[in-house]
Amino acid sequence: MSVRKIYVWPDPALTEVARPVVTFDADVKALVTDMFDTMYKARGIGLAATQIAVAQRVIVIDLDPRGEAKNDPDIKEELEGWGFPGPLAVVNPEIVSAAGDITWNEGCLSVPGITDQVKRREHVVVRAFDRDGVPFQLDAHGLFAVCLQHEIDHLNGKMFVDYLSRLKRDVIKRKMVRLKEEQTDDGVEAALNL
Repeated sequence: MSVRKIYVWPDPALTEVARPVVTFDADVKALVTDMFDTMYKARGIGLAATQIAVAQRVIVIDLDPRGEAKNDPDIKEELEGWGFPGPLAVVNPEIVSAAGDITWNEGCLSVPGITDQVKRREHVVVRAFDRDGVPFQLDAHGLFAVCLQHEIDHLNGKMFVDYLSRLKRDVIKRKMVRLKEEQTDDGVEAALNL
């Protein structure tokens, strides 16, 4: 379909709380396709609809965007250990249980070029719907659990930088504002020389 603009923090669109999807129609399917296209173009592993200024509870995740697990049994085993079934569209996700703690070095397509340590739950169970409205449940560990929590946070108007100290957030915010000022018509990727 099409690649959409990813909004960069501190854009107000990123603080909006997404509304549940009520009708699973062609618009939802087109949104999911656009989100996958956008995520892959930006070289990400997850994207929330709010990152493209769509206030709907939709996320997409692909922990293996280059398909490396097909040729590398170690990667395949790690993905399976995390409970990752493959590229996912997750609509109206709800975390129903969480356990354990894990600290992960997180990044975000809406905070390009920045990563930092964030403490999350190591294991989460998420109930959701696919793009057709069929309910399913995910039992996620490790990076998969971290990614689900990160993207669900986006749907609730929260960013990974909200877990950092005020000082770190202020430094990152100044960098993002400068980056936005340096953007060309080609977007953030051009400003970062990606």
